[in-house]
Amino acid sequence: MLDRIGSLVGQVTQLGLGLLTLAIVVSLLVGPANMAFFGDVVGNITALVKELGSNGLAGLVAVGVVLWLFNRA
Repeated sequence: MLDRIGSLVGQVTQLGLGLLTLAIVVSLLVGPANMAFFGDVVGNITALVKELGSNGLAGLVAVGVVLWLFNRA
């Protein structure tokens, strides 16, 4: 049962990453103003990177934890 749940979580994560990639490409092609469903994905990612960058070592540790979690899934 736990293996099935883990597999489902991994599949949902892969789907989310695929949608994120699609949203970034479409946003760069048509601009954030024309993105009714996805919103300003590039702007949100830029804001996240700025926020993590302004936190110094804590931001770097947070990025490391997120990458570790993605590699586990």
